[in-house]
Amino acid sequence: MKIYTIKLITSILFVSLLLQGCTDLEEETFGSLSPETYYNSEAEALSSVVGVYQSLSQVASIGDPWRVAEFGTDEFLVPGRASGGWFDQNNIDIMNHVVDPTNATTGRAWQNIFQEIGIANAVLESLQASPNSANLTALIAETRALRAYGYFYAMDFWGNVPLVTVARIDPNNLPTLTPRAEVFAFIESELLAAIEDMPSVTTVSRASYYPRFTKESIYALLATMYLNAEVYTGTPKWTEAVAMCDRIITTGSYALEPTVLDNFKATNKQNFREVISSFSISPSNNAGGNQFINYTQNGLDQLRYNLPFAPANGYSTYQEALDRYEDQDVRKSLIQYGPQFYLDGVTPLAYPDGTQLNLIAVNDLISAEDNEGYKVLKYTPVGTSWSGANGDNDLVLTRYADILLIKAEALLRGGTTTIADTPLNLVNQVRARSNASALASVTLGDIENERAREFIWEGHRRRDMIRFGSYFTSTWTFKTTQTERFRGIYPIPQEQRTANPNLGQNPGYPN
Repeated sequence: MKIYTIKLITSILFVSLLLQGCTDLEEETFGSLSPETYYNSEAEALSSVVGVYQSLSQVASIGDPWRVAEFGTDEFLVPGRASGGWFDQNNIDIMNHVVDPTNATTGRAWQNIFQEIGIANAVLESLQASPNSANLTALIAETRALRAYGYFYAMDFWGNVPLVTVARIDPNNLPTLTPRAEVFAFIESELLAAIEDMPSVTTVSRASYYPRFTKESIYALLATMYLNAEVYTGTPKWTEAVAMCDRIITTGSYALEPTVLDNFKATNKQNFREVISSFSISPSNNAGGNQFINYTQNGLDQLRYNLPFAPANGYSTYQEALDRYEDQDVRKSLIQYGPQFYLDGVTPLAYPDGTQLNLIAVNDLISAEDNEGYKVLKYTPVGTSWSGANGDNDLVLTRYADILLIKAEALLRGGTTTIADTPLNLVNQVRARSNASALASVTLGDIENERAREFIWEGHRRRDMIRFGSYFTSTWTFKTTQTERFRGIYPIPQEQRTANPNLGQNPGYPN
């Protein structure tokens, strides 16, 4: 596998990167080279595009935008600890659906996302200005797709956002909010244009091209957008969602891994069966790091897994998430609850005083004890190499299982296909892989629950709950009241509105 390290932007451009959203106009200098003296080869150009991937990985898989996508759902919480650790009122407000424009967590998520967009704009301008641009068509398309991905997250979280496609903003012409439906149309047009110049998974060496986006990566994003189009624009696009799934399915290049866990092992860097898009992680080469284990596991797991660090005992899940699984469902084994043991399954995992660790549901959101909070072993530490607290498990963005369940839902909602698939068959394929009981019939509620089981902590749940309506109508531990509909999008951060008076506020929030 190729490891693309992040040497990129530090030696290539003069740019201002929108590092504070769309309003920090102070220029950052990244070196003395220009497009006229760089990008003489595809390899030189790719070294810059890699940086956009790195920035997107922080948006989609582990940074504050990922946390913003998970906080507020019935599968993810981070309680404050009795020791004083982890308490953050900003996060608790997201969990309780009472976010206001001053929320620091959503504010950082905005900055992260628009940083990715700003980097993509800068790289895209540089690629297009290069004398060698005619030979960089595929990389230009790839960068347009990466920028569109950033805008997808912005549209998903805030609905109405500034639409900026230049690396430098005119301080005398600051951007305004673009309506959500127009942002959707922009993203769609950018992705459809990019697809034309990007390779298919069927035409590249997957081992050497990994983990870069292919046409199928973009079809997967379009499938997700079309599945949620009614939320984003008011107009459903079920058949369009099915069509994007069919383009992936008919390549014959993807299938379900034998177990869900296979997708998240460090050793999966050379397995290309199910993962459609992911981010390559190599902390020993200064190319990212996976800190799920550090953020999630109890400190005693340092002993269980022989880790070079003591995990911070933060990320946890609810009783409601655990209760979705049948006992024989293999996916349930990824949630750690009850008495804990070493890997032999016999020796109790115990504190120094001999008390066995017994993980229970969180009882106190503000001052939880050390053993409160079930853990999701999303990225296994077994077989993982470490650089400090950073593991080398690649971060998964899109899997084939998602395509099967998107198609099932879109068909059930009224979409059509020329392929002889039924929603029931598609859902049962996913269930069979994990030894869950086959369904005799399938409803939309079944599909929502199946997505929750299959994609726990993969950043889908908030979007799914909004689409199905359960984000507003359901209650669960600590979230005991229904949610106003306007909270389906977050407020524009106040710091952005202070910096740019042209930005308005989303409906329902204080102006």
